[in-house]
This record gives sequence, structure tokens and C-alpha cells, in this order.
Amino acid sequence: MPVPTVAQPTLSIVGRSDKFPVRRIYLVGRNYLEHIREMGEADERDPPFFFQKPTDALVADGRVPYPAFTDDFQYEFELVIAIGQAASDLSPDEALGCVYGYGVGLDMTRRDRQREAFKRGLPWEIGKSFDHSSPCGPIHPVSLCGHKLTGSLELSVNGVVRQRSVLEKMIWNVPEIISQLSRQYRLMPGDLIYTGTPDGVSAVVPGDRLVGTVEGLEPLVVDILPPLLPNAAAR
Repeated sequence: MPVPTVAQPTLSIVGRSDKFPVRRIYLVGRNYLEHIREMGEADERDPPFFFQKPTDALVADGRVPYPAFTDDFQYEFELVIAIGQAASDLSPDEALGCVYGYGVGLDMTRRDRQREAFKRGLPWEIGKSFDHSSPCGPIHPVSLCGHKLTGSLELSVNGVVRQRSVLEKMIWNVPEIISQLSRQYRLMPGDLIYTGTPDGVSAVVPGDRLVGTVEGLEPLVVDILPPLLPNAAAR
């Protein structure tokens, strides 16, 4: 049997023909007070923590099949930071220097599986790190959009607004997120950081269309498709 060839996950870059190669996907847990309150699972004073998704969970074409092993498939809409250079142990004042650009993404979640894992003190991968769980829009270079420290974010489902907030409501802002993460991992070009979601998370079903916008960035449009047939992902 020949050695398999594995494709490098990539995202489009606004204003460029080349692609942004994705190395790792980091996500921030609990970074808006209203979301902490609606979930009822943590002390509001706790700092956010970080978890990861595999890069092959990335969805760049907006097509997300309803996953197996859940009856409660939920969205979490977030600003995404794209890292452009290696960095570690950064202060907040230094943090923005390693940012290549920004995008918008969805942290899709099997909420029933996540809650079960939380109650048993188990890792969250079963609820978070599954196939097609990380839709992301194109990356906007800082040279085009500046740094996204303020502005509105909004998600609608079938034309009805479900999440609406502003980036200023983050408990930990963009430089602080990067600084905290850089103390735990060496950040590298191609890393994505999902920055946390506001309140308003809820379940979706096949046929739903999600449209997420962050002020100044291109929107992300995601269609929830029927479940894949057995073995379809391998074809």
C-alpha cells in the first residue's frame, strides 16, 4: 500500500490568490459573561481556558453535515485570530505583533455530549472536536482590516438574529488571549484562535442556514446538511 497523501487544510485570504495554511485550531472557553450565565457551568470570575480541535475539522466551504452521535447540535459564533509568526511568552503589549489577520468562525458543538463529559469530569473532545466542527470564513490581513478590538458581532439562523454582542464585552480581549495562550504553547504561523462566543447559543437542524458577521469582516454563511451516509466521509 502506498503512503497516503494528506491535504493541508487552508483558508482563502481576502485580496490574495494564495491560501492561509492552517496548523492548529485553538479555542477559548467562557469569554463572555452572558454566555457563562446561560450555560450555568462556571464561576464568572474564572479566567478562560483553551482547548483544541483537529485541523481536519475545518470547514471552508460553508457546508456542515449534521453529525452522528448527538440530538443537540449547537452553534457558537466567534471572532477568529490568524497567527502569522512564531511567538511565545508574549506580554499583551507585544501580542498583536504576531497576528496575520482575522476571520469569523463557528465552534459547532454536540451539546448533549459536552454536558455529559462535563458532569463526569471528562475531556470535551467528544462534544467539540469532531468532523466538520470548525467552519471558518476567509482571513482578512491586518493590512486590510486593522486589528479587531472593537465592533459588533451577530449571528442569524434562517434570517432571525440569535446572537448579538460587541467585541468589547470579551472578558479577555484579543491581546490578552494571545498573551495567555503564548505562555502555554509556542504559537506558530498558521495557528487559528477562536476567541469565545456570546450568549444566544441554540440547536440547529438540517436545512438551517447560519449567517455570522463581525463588523468590518466578510460574513460566514453555513448550511446545515443532512447527516452523511455511512462511510461517505471516506470516499
